[in-house]
Amino acid sequence: MDAITHVAAQSYAQARTAAAPQPSSGEGATFGLMVENFAETLAMHEQTARAAMTGGADPHALVQALASSQLAVETVATLRDRVVEAYQEILRMPV
Repeated sequence: MDAITHVAAQSYAQARTAAAPQPSSGEGATFGLMVENFAETLAMHEQTARAAMTGGADPHALVQALASSQLAVETVATLRDRVVEAYQEILRMPV
């Protein structure tokens, strides 16, 4: 059972690095940096939440982390909605 678990974990780690965004230049690089920043923000707030649950962080830090991560998720959702709206407008254009 341990060998199967190890192989599964190793495969997951390899797939995760293969799916990681590659550095580029121009507007794509800016978008990539925004995605990385979003992921880092959520990871940092997740660590703060874990620390608060185990007594390692004060409740004020937890509240700030929750508010900040909520703002980040709402921003990403709004951006996604705008992109979908723009795509739908393009589809409605006559050819």
